[in-house]
Amino acid sequence: MTFVTPAPRHAPCRHPEEMTPLMPADRPTMPPVRLHSDAELARDALSAPLFARAARLARWAGEGTPVGAGGELLAEQLRTATGLLGLEGDEDGPAHTAEAWQLALDTGLVEFTEREDADTLTSDEPSGTAVAGEELTTLTSGSPQDVLDLWLGGLETVMADAAAPDLADIVDQISEGGDLDLDAVDWNPEEEADFLDGVLGNLYLLTALDEGAAERPVPLPALAASMIVPDDMDEPTDDILEEVSDAMMRLDDQFRLLAPTGLVDYQPVDEALIEEVDGEGHIRESVDGVASDAPEEEDVTRYGMVALTPLGLFAVRTRMLEAGVDAPAVGDLAEKDAAALLTALPGHPTSAARAEAELWLARRDAPTAARELLAAARGDDESAPLRRLACQQALSLVPAAAEPALREVLDDGQLGGLARVWLAERGASDIPEPGEAMVFWLTVDTIAAQLATEGDSEELRELVQGLVGQHSGFFDSVWRVDHPSTGDVLEAMGRLHPDKKVAKAARKAAFKARSRG
Repeated sequence: MTFVTPAPRHAPCRHPEEMTPLMPADRPTMPPVRLHSDAELARDALSAPLFARAARLARWAGEGTPVGAGGELLAEQLRTATGLLGLEGDEDGPAHTAEAWQLALDTGLVEFTEREDADTLTSDEPSGTAVAGEELTTLTSGSPQDVLDLWLGGLETVMADAAAPDLADIVDQISEGGDLDLDAVDWNPEEEADFLDGVLGNLYLLTALDEGAAERPVPLPALAASMIVPDDMDEPTDDILEEVSDAMMRLDDQFRLLAPTGLVDYQPVDEALIEEVDGEGHIRESVDGVASDAPEEEDVTRYGMVALTPLGLFAVRTRMLEAGVDAPAVGDLAEKDAAALLTALPGHPTSAARAEAELWLARRDAPTAARELLAAARGDDESAPLRRLACQQALSLVPAAAEPALREVLDDGQLGGLARVWLAERGASDIPEPGEAMVFWLTVDTIAAQLATEGDSEELRELVQGLVGQHSGFFDSVWRVDHPSTGDVLEAMGRLHPDKKVAKAARKAAFKARSRG
C-alpha cells in the first residue's frame, strides 16, 4: 500500500466558517492526533454496520452453508441472509448482504471449501461449502488490538473496492464484444488509490487541526477542491470546476461505500442535485458558489458532508505509519525528556499541545517537572525563544507545589522573567522586582517566539504598539539587550509599527544592535 501524504492546496470555503489552512507543505511531520483507547476503538469496529453484519453472517454460516463459485451466496441463501440481517424491506438489502458476506470471506470470518467437481456444475448448483472461520473467535476472545487488526484487514478490501472502476462500464464494454481495456474505462488503479488516500489525508489534517470532526464535518465540494484547485489559482476556471464536480461524484460513491465500515460519518449528496448526462452522474447545479464563495450552511449540506470517525482517524494514521509517514499521536512524548517536549509543542495545535503537556506532567511531581522544564528552556540557539514560550505554557498547568523550583531561577537572566510571571499569576508573595535589563530581555525573547510561530500577525502588531507607547525611550534601551534575536525583533517592530517616525527609530535601533558585536 502506498499512502500519498496530501500536498495542501487552496480550497476555498472548506467550512461555512473560516477554517485553519492545511499544514504548510514544508512541515516534516503530520500534526499529532488524539486517539481513543484500543478498547473504545475495538467496540466501534465491532458495531460498524458492515463489520457487524459480516460477523452475524459468519455465525449464521455455522458448520456449513452451500454456496456458489468463490463462496458467493446462492439466490436462496442470499434471500435468507438478507432476512436474517433485517434488510428484506430495503431495495438495496441484497446488495448490502452480499457486501457483508464478501467481507466475512475476505477477513476469514467465513471460510470456503470448493467441491472437487466444481468445474462440471451449473451456475445455480452449490460449488462448495462455507463455514464459520477461525477468525470469528477473535471477536469474542481476542484482544482489542486483535479486533482492530481484523477490522483493518477488512477495511483494506473495501478501500480497494472503493477505488475500483464502475463494474457497469466493464460489463458494457465486454457485452459489446470488446476486450477488457482499463484505459477505455478511464481507470488507473494507482491514481485512484492515491487520490482516495490524499482525500483521507486531508480529512486527517483537518481533524488534527480541530477543523474536521463529527460535530464539524467538511463539505464535500471543499474537500474535492482541496485536491484539485491549484494553490495559486484565485478563482477556479470552468474546467477546474468541472473537475471538482466529477471528483465530488467519485467521492460520493466512495464515501457511501466506506461509511458502513465505520471509517467516516457521511451525509451523501442530495439526489435532487444529480442528473444523468451521457449515462454518467453529474451535479446538476453549479458547484462554483460552493467551491469558491461562502454559501449558507443549509446549501452546503446538500452537496455532501464528511468527517473521519475516531475509528477512521486511527485507521488513516495506521496506514500512514505503515507507509513511512511521521504521524504522531498525543501522548507519544509522555515518557520523553523535557527537551523533546518543548521542542515539539510549538508545532502542535493548541488543544493537542495542552493535552500533550498534561500527559507529560501527569507522570512527574510538580517540583521535578518544573525543574526539568526550566532546564530545557535555557539556551541561546535559534529555537530557544520557542522552547521558553512552550515552557511558560506548560508551567501554566503546573500546580502551586512547584513554587520552590520557580524561586530557584529568579536570578537567572533567561528564566527569571517567566518565573516571576508564574509566581505572580498564583498570587505568591515576596516576588522581587525585576531589573530593567531582565524586563527588556524578556520582551525581546517573547517577541522573537511570537515571530517564529505567527510571523507579522495583527496580535503582534498590537503588542508592539503597546510596548512602544508604554515606555519612553524604548528603542534606546532595547538595542542594548544581550539577546541573539534583538536585531531581528527591532527590525520586525519597524515593519509592524504604523507610525513612520517610530518605525524609523526601530530600524535605526536594529542597525545599532547588529553593529554592536
